[in-house]
Amino acid sequence: MRRLTAIILGGLGLITGATAMLADASWLGIVAGLAALAAGVVGFSETANNEALQAKAITASDETNRLRAEVERLQVELADERTKRVDAQPPLAEFSTDSAGSFNRKFDDTATPLVNDPRDLSDTKLLADPETNLFSEAYFRVALDARIASARRHLRPVAVAIVEVLEGDDPQFGEEADPQKVTGAIRQTLRDADTACRMTDGRYAIILEDTPENGAVWTVERIRRNLTTRYGHHTMWAGVACYPAHAFSSEELLEQSTAALGAAREWKQDRIEVATSE
Repeated sequence: MRRLTAIILGGLGLITGATAMLADASWLGIVAGLAALAAGVVGFSETANNEALQAKAITASDETNRLRAEVERLQVELADERTKRVDAQPPLAEFSTDSAGSFNRKFDDTATPLVNDPRDLSDTKLLADPETNLFSEAYFRVALDARIASARRHLRPVAVAIVEVLEGDDPQFGEEADPQKVTGAIRQTLRDADTACRMTDGRYAIILEDTPENGAVWTVERIRRNLTTRYGHHTMWAGVACYPAHAFSSEELLEQSTAALGAAREWKQDRIEVATSE
């Protein structure tokens, strides 16, 4: 648009100058000069504007290249960080099986210890109960902390059930149920995402992923039915507590479920008690 204006002004100045010469009119010469001056100013402005636009284009191109290089650098760093995290994960997958809460093999008590410090959870003997091949109490406490942390981030419930089982239907004369039978019923009932553990006192601890209290009660009831259907009369007591309905930490959740189990044991028959909300 400015170029067209400059051309028009220049042409007008030329015509006016020619007319001034033919008409011998000095004032027309002044008009012609002014038109030429205006054309020059417009042309100069157009040139300056083009140079400014070119400078902005160069600057934008440089900024785009810089941002592209920054994105590529961040992508490389992200890939390296993912690789480090994968490499740093403990090799628990080597021991897990398709059955929930179990290991693929038993561990020889006479084998050479894998670590010098018996408290180190990388020692597979501490991760598995040797009698049932379920996860151990040490693993249960670590796993419960991790599950609650994940549930807190994703706003999902987590349930814990503490289960005690006796042989027969008369608890007064009953003895501790065969761990292999109870373990078989648990494995056939739980999902792959759930975790079953054998506590040091012989009880069973179950962590149920994304499960509220009614779902936890139904899961324990299915374990009981599976056990009695396959192996006859047994007495099962269970205490259930859920995050966040009954507790907000792993210790509180374990205390609540254990207290609920104590209330269930006051009954002479099968009983599943749910923790009370404080």
